[in-house]
Amino acid sequence: MADTQFDMIVIGAGPGGYVCAIRGAQNGLKVAVVEREHLGGICLNWGCIPTKALLRSSEVFHLMHRAKEFGLKAEGIGYDLDAVVKRSRGVAKQLSGGVGHLLKKNKVTVVMGAAKLAGKGKVVVKNNDGEQTLSGKSIIVATGARARELPGLEADGEQVWTYRHALNPPHMPKKLLVIGSGAIGIEFASFFNTLGADTTVVEVMDRVLPVEDAEISKHAKKQFEKQGMTIMEKSTVKKLDRAKGKVTAHIEVKGKVEKMEFDTVISAVGIVGNVEGLGLEEAGIKLDRSHVITDEFCRTGVEGVFAIGDIAGAPWLAHKASHEGVMVADLVAGKHAHPVKPESIAGCTYCHPQVASVGLTEAKAKEAGYDIKVGRFPFIGNGKAIALGEPEGLVKTVFDAKTGELLGAHMIGAEVTELIQGYVIGRQLETTEQDLMETVFPHPTLSEMMHESVLDAYGAAIHF
Repeated sequence: MADTQFDMIVIGAGPGGYVCAIRGAQNGLKVAVVEREHLGGICLNWGCIPTKALLRSSEVFHLMHRAKEFGLKAEGIGYDLDAVVKRSRGVAKQLSGGVGHLLKKNKVTVVMGAAKLAGKGKVVVKNNDGEQTLSGKSIIVATGARARELPGLEADGEQVWTYRHALNPPHMPKKLLVIGSGAIGIEFASFFNTLGADTTVVEVMDRVLPVEDAEISKHAKKQFEKQGMTIMEKSTVKKLDRAKGKVTAHIEVKGKVEKMEFDTVISAVGIVGNVEGLGLEEAGIKLDRSHVITDEFCRTGVEGVFAIGDIAGAPWLAHKASHEGVMVADLVAGKHAHPVKPESIAGCTYCHPQVASVGLTEAKAKEAGYDIKVGRFPFIGNGKAIALGEPEGLVKTVFDAKTGELLGAHMIGAEVTELIQGYVIGRQLETTEQDLMETVFPHPTLSEMMHESVLDAYGAAIHF
């Protein structure tokens, strides 16, 4: 590389990294991105996007089995797992290529290789061609995270999988154990269960989807069990005994250990930041359990070095990483930037039924000392939901009784991952209950339930 001097060097080309690089270039900065594996990072290649492609296939498969409900005929329904996976990988490849095009279009220099901080404003990159040093006024670490593996539950790619193995499965599970009921675990449980796997989910906490509102978790569990899943809460997988064709899981429930046999296990017990080999601690950057400690503007405390995305801690969401990337690129360019507020970032889980939320749960709002008003509206009361054949679900809203501030919104049901953005915008604009009540929602749409839930919080629901 002839020129190795840049205004900004971004390490990692996941959603946060490539968005940061593009925004920096748009701000007139000279930018380089260093990526060791795939443009687009985990999200585009092994996370958000390919999992949604898989789940779309299982959703269509599920609907095909319901054809008779809609006056349709579908016979000989089946699936080709290899073809389902091939489509998913094709979607990921298409988007990864798109990231490369966007970086090129914005004149961002892309360097493939492993990066390491090498002193103030210096990054050493190693690849098959050797080693080179890049210089940058600002360095943004955006190396993402990977699956956490617990002792005794390590993945082998054959019988015990992480999400990466599950995205390109060597076989279709017959009897599946999913350890962990967060978004990753539940999404894969939903996918394989829909395709016919006898699925058991083990969760150490007292409910599935433990970060969600308790009422939503309860509704979700009911639906998962209705679909044939076995849900084990307050349970811990202590160890796995592996033998040819089977895995025996030792599961502790209420102080007693049960042995259960499965042919496949998916471990989804969280993530750890990719902090190894970057020279972070040598540079004086502080870590907390594999994540970089930053302030609200993603500054690490070391001059000129920022950390964004999963490596910078919760919430571990691609859209959070992207907006941190924009914020940091604006800061580096000398522009005014607003910090990303974690409490106003929506979480979405693409199981069936979908789950989405933003802000405080009812319990968290009470813990914070708020006097609250809570509204609810069920899918069964909505004409569009009934027409879609999706009458199971709930929209729940939580307000500050004194000010009318929307403290939180929680949903379960068809397409709620799309609906939640309405409440996200409401929180961003500091909308009150009166603003939402006076808004005209189109009919017939699922969004009308959002309106009704707000009205219900104040005793004014019309259709329920």
